[in-house]
Amino acid sequence: MKTIDDLAVAGQRVFVRADLNVPLADGTITDDGRIRAAVPSITKLLDAGARVVVASHLGRPKGAPDPAFSLAPVARRLGELLGRDVAFATDTVGDSARDAVAGLADGQLALLENLRFNPGETSKDDAERGAFADQLAALADLYVGDGFGAVHRKHASVFDLPARLPHAAGGLIATEVGVLKQLTEDVRRPYVVVLGGAKVSDKLGVIDHLLERADRILIGGGMAYTFLAAQGHEVGDSLLQADQVPAVQEYLRRADELGVEFVLPVDVIAAKEFPDLRTKAPAEPVELAADAIPAGLQGLDIGPRSQELFAAKVADAATVFWNGPMGVFEHPDFAGGTRAVAQALLDSSAFTVVGGGDSAAAVRLLGLDENGFGHISTGGGASLEYLEGKTLPGLAALED
Repeated sequence: MKTIDDLAVAGQRVFVRADLNVPLADGTITDDGRIRAAVPSITKLLDAGARVVVASHLGRPKGAPDPAFSLAPVARRLGELLGRDVAFATDTVGDSARDAVAGLADGQLALLENLRFNPGETSKDDAERGAFADQLAALADLYVGDGFGAVHRKHASVFDLPARLPHAAGGLIATEVGVLKQLTEDVRRPYVVVLGGAKVSDKLGVIDHLLERADRILIGGGMAYTFLAAQGHEVGDSLLQADQVPAVQEYLRRADELGVEFVLPVDVIAAKEFPDLRTKAPAEPVELAADAIPAGLQGLDIGPRSQELFAAKVADAATVFWNGPMGVFEHPDFAGGTRAVAQALLDSSAFTVVGGGDSAAAVRLLGLDENGFGHISTGGGASLEYLEGKTLPGLAALED
């Protein structure tokens, strides 16, 4: 896989497929982590005299312009971080995009409007997707793929466009792939995996793959209640995917057979209702044993004994991968478990990887030192699919 250093970019129009899919609240960016992650590659290209055309998606618009998903706030923030003017195109391949790109001088950049405002970006029809890629290719001479959070998508700007232009991986993708190889090839042991998040169905593939690789798997978050139910415990009104109980029971059986230690919560923080994440009003939390959650209460975080247990299980690790919060970390009453796991990684001497998505968001929301982790991924879904052993379209497209 070529990198930016393999391209002669001076005076060339370089299309950079970044991942600027940041959360917005009333038009205000609430977490600019992905924008900051895109800055080094863009800066390197600008300093080398490229005419940079940055493109990304944001959210899930329905293939048509939608002001709620405009990249205009991202253009402003990107300009602030770069200390440069950003020419913002109000469309993707129309007059505004063509004019913005035509107006670039060496060392200048433009940002196109949300790629998903065009139905060709996400189309499952190869011809429609290819036609949109042809239009994007007309705006550039070279392609740099640097949006790791999108490489698991077979989308026009991720998969089809690199086939139409000389291409290379940006620094962010090169770093992400290098880190993930450390989690799949010649792993330093003990190798501990911490998984959380809401649905166990989202993690079945990676659990299946990790059973052959990890030494210890810790389960928290909403998905833990399906594991507890699989062991025959009452989980009250907690999130439960009853249809996944047989699959979870099989994973527990296989883990025992393979000598992989599964660690589940021993206590939880519960409440009668899901908390109000807007007002952050007190939720009257209750501490309970994890194996006896009564009807009328739902588990929303791992409890203090579980926090101590999980920290102890991380302490002797040489490699730790964490994906998914331990509870509803957005509310202060249920943030303790996620904070405890993050702190355990910070206290560890292991090579620690935060697997993007909500885990990365939690690190920033809780005000933890991002530099204290070995790596914070920009792609939660992409990281998991890589660890599952899947071929990621955006990475395959960058291979020579």
